[in-house]
Amino acid sequence: MTEDRRSDEIPAERLVRMGEAPRNMTEAMRKLVWIVPWLVFLASPVSDLAGGHHTAGATAAGGTGLVTFTGIYLGLVFRNMGQPLPGRVVGSLVAVLFVLAVVLNLTLGEHWLGLFVYVSVTCGATLPLRTAYWTIPATTVAMILVGLRVGPDTAWGLFLVVLLVGYSMTGVRQLVRTTVELRKARVTVAQLAANEERLRLARDLHDLLGHSLSLITLKSELAGRMLPDHPDKAAQQVADIEQVSRQALVDVREAVTGYRRPRLAAELAGAQVALTAAGVVAEVPAEPDLAGIPEETEAALAWALREAVTNVVRHSGADRCTVEVLRRQTLDGPVLELAVEDDGSGGSGKGPGNGLTGLTERLEKAGGTLEAGRGRRGFRLVARVPAPTAGDVISGA
Repeated sequence: MTEDRRSDEIPAERLVRMGEAPRNMTEAMRKLVWIVPWLVFLASPVSDLAGGHHTAGATAAGGTGLVTFTGIYLGLVFRNMGQPLPGRVVGSLVAVLFVLAVVLNLTLGEHWLGLFVYVSVTCGATLPLRTAYWTIPATTVAMILVGLRVGPDTAWGLFLVVLLVGYSMTGVRQLVRTTVELRKARVTVAQLAANEERLRLARDLHDLLGHSLSLITLKSELAGRMLPDHPDKAAQQVADIEQVSRQALVDVREAVTGYRRPRLAAELAGAQVALTAAGVVAEVPAEPDLAGIPEETEAALAWALREAVTNVVRHSGADRCTVEVLRRQTLDGPVLELAVEDDGSGGSGKGPGNGLTGLTERLEKAGGTLEAGRGRRGFRLVARVPAPTAGDVISGA
């Protein structure tokens, strides 16, 4: 995994970061390398000026115009790679490039028709896409009209270059935009995954420690009451506390490493012990029918049972608790139903806590539902998860 990550990071540092401003001079030079090769079309105007075909005044004016044109072009395209200029400024500078191209061609001749290539590139790279879609062909038409006057053969030779290079820049812009959006999406997905993992750990630790610590507290109280007159029984309670503590430590470690999958049968046995220790008369099934139930679904019911029993022991003040695990046929299909009902007060009555909220999320991930509220005798919690029929089990096998 380390090698894969390193191989992905090295190109990102060495290549040009699309759609982002250069962070240092090295990156600025790399981005400039992508722009400079396009200056090949300036060779013809430079050669025309150096050839002495014009008067000194025309040569000086042409040189000034060429330097101004090149500076505006590089400034617009290079700046657009990082933080673009305001729209009005961009539009004004593109208009200046267009006017310079027309004027220089009409006054100095056909050697300057290549400037329209840069006007087209600038339109495709800097203007809004809807604007670029019509300014690129407009630039091409202007080049042809000017070329018919100063050099028809050269103009027709540049026709496809001016048209296609402008539209190719619009494609590059959309590629850059997609790359930036994918980069942001990747960061968002990583954040969501981290949040989900933190939520999973919070649910696991709440369910694990809430149950175990409640049992430890209960047995500690029993040991304290037994200690003066029944030291042997108190010692047994202390031994149970040690066993529960060790098991809680193991459970927390497994939950943190992501391998904790509680089994419903084990939770039923633990519920019997916890309820009996709390002085609650418990009716708990020994062997539930779990044929064809996936591990994730069974784990969701096991967490529901643990949370329900913890609430009975800590909050309800109940004298009796009944646990049922049944298969039922509902309008939504066959389900496996876990029902926990006590005859107590039902807790503080201040609304669902973190435990019930976490259970709802767990069951929803398994395709199930949770109902919790006042029952006929006290508080009743019902968790349902989809249960495959016998035919589904056979076909899946």
